[in-house]
Amino acid sequence: MEITEDGISKEDALALLAPGRREELRELAHETTARFAGKRFDFCSIVNAKSGRCTEDCKWCAQSARWDTGCETYGWIGTEACVKAAMEAEANGADRIGIVTSGRRLSAADVDAACEALRAMRAKTRIGLCGSLGLLSEGDLEKLRAAGLERVHCNIEAAPSLFPSLCSTHTTAEKIATLRAAKRLGLQICCGGIVGMGETDAQLVEFAFALKEIDPDSIPVNFLHPVEGTPLAALGVPDPERAIDAVALLRMVNPRTPLRFAGGRRDLSDEAAVKCVYVGMSAGIAGPLLTTPGADFDDDRELAVRAGYEVTCRRSPRPPER
Repeated sequence: MEITEDGISKEDALALLAPGRREELRELAHETTARFAGKRFDFCSIVNAKSGRCTEDCKWCAQSARWDTGCETYGWIGTEACVKAAMEAEANGADRIGIVTSGRRLSAADVDAACEALRAMRAKTRIGLCGSLGLLSEGDLEKLRAAGLERVHCNIEAAPSLFPSLCSTHTTAEKIATLRAAKRLGLQICCGGIVGMGETDAQLVEFAFALKEIDPDSIPVNFLHPVEGTPLAALGVPDPERAIDAVALLRMVNPRTPLRFAGGRRDLSDEAAVKCVYVGMSAGIAGPLLTTPGADFDDDRELAVRAGYEVTCRRSPRPPER
């Protein structure tokens, strides 16, 4: 099978998931990573700026008000807390930090509050600024960009054919509309999803090609961390071999795009994590996550170095106090 920077066909992708072709898939993915993905492993971090009480019915999510999960709930944490999180992430060597809020979309007041936080974070740090703020209009995105936002995160979560069975309160098309609006404004985009939500091989391939069409700057790869009280709790943690194969497939379809360790990383053994890096994982989210355990900066930094990646940080001198 020919390896090119354009990736493989849908037919080849599905064929590589056939029983008996696992090692071939992984070795091809490793070669693809070595040729096209670059050798720098970057880290980002997040701050959970508004938690729980979400109106949406995403079946995997502890923050949905539809499920009894015991999720911590609180409103907007304020500018000072966002600045503190940004400074801590920068000190740990993160390349960027994302403000994350629960809920379908921000109110006008919340958009203004996020803009205030972004301006303060930019004044105090050199770290890149990202936002995972739900569905956003082009007008909201313009305000956020003017305040310092550089990257927008919005996962499609799963294959478009699977998503309606996982969430009925918003659509893949609405997510893509937010991403397209961000692209029109020149913002970077981060878009991925969750492995282990009952997808078939064909739907895993569909998911990989949906991401290819979106063409994000980063693909966060989550592995389902089943939370008691959610409808998907009974699925359990994904088979680690399936998780590794999913990373390999995503790499084969998206040869140059960074694949980023995200939620569920701590459910992987060290051996499985090393294999994920071998077949294509080339970035990570470190530090506290939302409702699941996050990776430690030092642990994943060491893992990346062992795999031959350069690990640097953007700890530039901070601008003067204003």
